[in-house]
Amino acid sequence: MCVLAIDLTLEPQTIRFIADNHTMPNDQPFRIALLVGMALLVPVALFFRIRSQLAGERLDRRQEGLFILVTLRLCGVTAWVTVVMFLWNPMTMSWSSMPIPDALRWCGLVIGGFASVWVIWTFSHLGKNLTDTVVTRREHTLVTSGPYRWVRHPFYLGVAGLGLATSLTTANWFIAVTGVCAMVLLTIRTDREEAKLIERFGDEYRSYMQRTGRFWPKWHRRRVTP
Repeated sequence: MCVLAIDLTLEPQTIRFIADNHTMPNDQPFRIALLVGMALLVPVALFFRIRSQLAGERLDRRQEGLFILVTLRLCGVTAWVTVVMFLWNPMTMSWSSMPIPDALRWCGLVIGGFASVWVIWTFSHLGKNLTDTVVTRREHTLVTSGPYRWVRHPFYLGVAGLGLATSLTTANWFIAVTGVCAMVLLTIRTDREEAKLIERFGDEYRSYMQRTGRFWPKWHRRRVTP
C-alpha cells in the first residue's frame, strides 16, 4: 500500500491533481511487464480469431442459453476494462488492491508466460475450428493433436492460467473475482459444448472423451499383469 504525504496548505484542485496522476511505485514494473505481455499475446490471438472468421459463417450463440450468453460476456468485458484501467493508471484500481509479496507477483508473470505459450499452441492446432461459442462450424473437424491430445478444452485451461497470472501481477482482488466468475461460467457452458460435439461427431467424440480429461490430463494407471 502506498501512502501519500500531501501538504495541507495546497489548493484542493492541486491535491486532486496529485492523487489522480500518482502511480504506486511498486506497481510500475508489473504494469510495464503486463503491458508488454499483452502487446505480444493479443495480436496473435486476434490473428487466429480473424482467420477463423474469414468464411463469414454466422454462429447461433443463443444455443448457449440466455444466462450464460449474457453473464459470460459481461464478465469478459468487465475483466478487460479493469485490466486496461490498471495498465492506464494503477491508482484507478487501488480500491481493490491486495497486499501480496512482490515475489508472488513476479510468479504471476512467469505463469502468464507459460499460459500464453499454451494458448498460442492451442490456437495453432485448433486453426479454423476456433469459435467463441458452443456451436460447431459447418466444416468443423475433431482436433486431437497438440494439447488436445491430453485435454479436451486446453484453451480454457490457458484462460485460467492467464486469469491467475493477471490477478497475481496486478495484486487486485476484483480482477481475480471477475476471472473466477468467468471460469465458473465457462465450466458450466462446457456441458452444453460437449453435448454439441457428441451430436456432431458421435462415437468418435465419446471415444476421445474416454482417453482425455476435460481440463486436466487423465492419467491412466498401467495394469500390472501377474
